[in-house]
Amino acid sequence: MWPESAETPAPLRTGLTTGTCATACCVAAAQALFSQRQDPKVSVTLPKGQVVELTIEHYRRNDTCVRTATIKDAGDDPDATHGATIFVELSLCAESGVRFLAAEGVGTVTRSGLLLDIGEPAINPVPRKMMTEHLESIAQLYDYQGGFEVSVGVLNGAKIAEKTMNPRLGILGGISILGTTGIVRPFSCAAYIASIHQGIDVARSNDITHIAATTGNASEDAIKAHYQLDDMALIEMGDFVGAVLKHVRKLERDGSAKLTKLSLCGGFGKISKLAQQHMDLNSRVSSIDLAALAALAQTLGADDELAERMSQSNTSVEALKFAQQVGLPLADAVCAEALSFARHYIPAHMDLEVWAIDRRGQFVGYASDHHQSNEVSSEVPQARGSR
Repeated sequence: MWPESAETPAPLRTGLTTGTCATACCVAAAQALFSQRQDPKVSVTLPKGQVVELTIEHYRRNDTCVRTATIKDAGDDPDATHGATIFVELSLCAESGVRFLAAEGVGTVTRSGLLLDIGEPAINPVPRKMMTEHLESIAQLYDYQGGFEVSVGVLNGAKIAEKTMNPRLGILGGISILGTTGIVRPFSCAAYIASIHQGIDVARSNDITHIAATTGNASEDAIKAHYQLDDMALIEMGDFVGAVLKHVRKLERDGSAKLTKLSLCGGFGKISKLAQQHMDLNSRVSSIDLAALAALAQTLGADDELAERMSQSNTSVEALKFAQQVGLPLADAVCAEALSFARHYIPAHMDLEVWAIDRRGQFVGYASDHHQSNEVSSEVPQARGSR
């Protein structure tokens, strides 16, 4: 859930990814194994060359293994793993190379379509590369010819994972170790967007041809009930509709897409932002344009008085209520405009539709390539309600 924004704008702090944290733990553990050092802080070089310093919380050692840990600081990003304890258990082995294992709190891949093979620990490629390069550099420094076994874990990782999309993606038992740049940008939600991409990839890889991207629980409940969709076909896009549209377009350009239908479903206010051509539907980025809703209502027959009332509404829901009272299909028209904009990203051979729900989780608007009615069909089942 997004935190309350401050009254006064202030610079936002960047943070460090779980992959950077795991790399720091590897560096600390390797130095402890080779030189008996237990440095309170270690430096890590990020993929783009930036050097950062992390605090090591503790060292634990036995005859064959060193365990080190650090606390993840996600900066001002609302990250589920902010404050989590990331740890590594590092041991030496005769065989060269680096072998990665999942310790407590790191998940295991159980479905195809991800960047990793089934059965692999959920440690993504860039973090693996970072850890490998740092360990190889230390091995060269100490003229070590053997290999490493790296077990990465997260305290309470299984519980933290419940707040992420890992269970739906088929990553079971804990969180993923992520990162592409090593840096967490405030409110960039790179991990969330990566999960959206992974959700689409997993669905395609498992022969699902119709996916539904939703803005929240109520819209997900509604579209799932209407189509009886499998959980794997449901993409929790939140405010990041652009992440869905751009990834689907990319897959099509790569010639590897198997999708035949995309349903977009969200609250009326969110869909009205998409109709105004916003790709990020969060209030910190885009605002509901009541004047635009009023103008659209006028194209449907609203008089000047009604348009004025709508433009002065407190919320989009109130504006919609005014339109509904006189029988104007405003929600359908909004869905149609959202569809028109989204179609710029979705290829013509793929069916596309847009649904809008009210705050009770009931459908109030619909548009598709084949059907743009003046009102939602009475045959459309009502959602199970918002949560």
